[in-house]
Amino acid sequence: MAWWKSLTRKKIFWPLIALGVLMLFNLFFTPNFFRFEIKEGHLYGNVIDILKNGAPIMLLAVGLTLVIATKGIDISVGSIVAISAGVVAMLIGGDLHGVPKYPIPYAMAAALVVSVMCGMWNGMLVARIGMQPVIATLILLVAGRGIAMVTTNAMIVWLYAKPFALLGQGYLLGLPFSIFIVAGLVLMTVIITRRTALGLFIESVGINPTAARFTGINAKNLIFWVYTFCGFCAGVSGLVVCSTVMSADGNNAGVGYEMDAILAVVLGGTSMNGGKFYLVGSMVGALIVQTLTTTIYAFGVPPEIAQVVKALVVWIVSLLQSKTFRSMFLGMFGKKELSV
Repeated sequence: MAWWKSLTRKKIFWPLIALGVLMLFNLFFTPNFFRFEIKEGHLYGNVIDILKNGAPIMLLAVGLTLVIATKGIDISVGSIVAISAGVVAMLIGGDLHGVPKYPIPYAMAAALVVSVMCGMWNGMLVARIGMQPVIATLILLVAGRGIAMVTTNAMIVWLYAKPFALLGQGYLLGLPFSIFIVAGLVLMTVIITRRTALGLFIESVGINPTAARFTGINAKNLIFWVYTFCGFCAGVSGLVVCSTVMSADGNNAGVGYEMDAILAVVLGGTSMNGGKFYLVGSMVGALIVQTLTTTIYAFGVPPEIAQVVKALVVWIVSLLQSKTFRSMFLGMFGKKELSV
């Protein structure tokens, strides 16, 4: 059983088990869940929809993973998504002939710059002024939604520039283009954090910021740039969201995304207490959240009950990830927890 012990010690094991159970449930109880169709060289199906619809949450989870690793939190990412979508929509606009007001690359760059500035604002409040992360980001959570409303003049802004639709609606090699955006961002983040000492610095700050400072790590600068990067990820997510529906709604875009993204990170094995982080685990966690959402709606569960069901499943998965709970549960049957 040595292989089993080694397997269960891995943080990615339990998220994969949870995702596998959800998929197995859909295999037996959701008709045509694993059915794939090829139309005009593009793959379609429920699984493809999960990947496509889960892309914005996965993008947010990348930035939030690093923030949570520093023992912080950013609950403003949903509002930053709305701001990013609002800025790019207002700049691109376009008439019924699809002619944008400003070049699409410039509009996207402007949206990302504004998102980065939002991340820098959060980083300044947390790292420089010393505010509690949840309070600092709560400010932008509330104010950011208002900024998004002002940006769009409190209206739904529609886009007609078809090239912009590539981000959220386009396909590459038969798969949604947004998945390649996620893969590129994850790969870049993994290279930067795992092929350099930056990842260890982030984990050190999350475990013990005082000790990290004594070893020469500039914790304040590190935290500042981590929140800045989180703002960038939220900006990219906003571009994908806007491109998917070809519109921007300052009041509703990105609503609830912060909670789903935080859930994805925690389900992926990154502790809210900071320290070691697992980017791949966060991606699996995002797929769990999106698969669960898709499954609930496939069964026609009313929206007012769907959130309760979602919370219940997340609670069960979280318990399974707890070594303390597993030890207590197995202890009832006279067995010992295999993973230590």
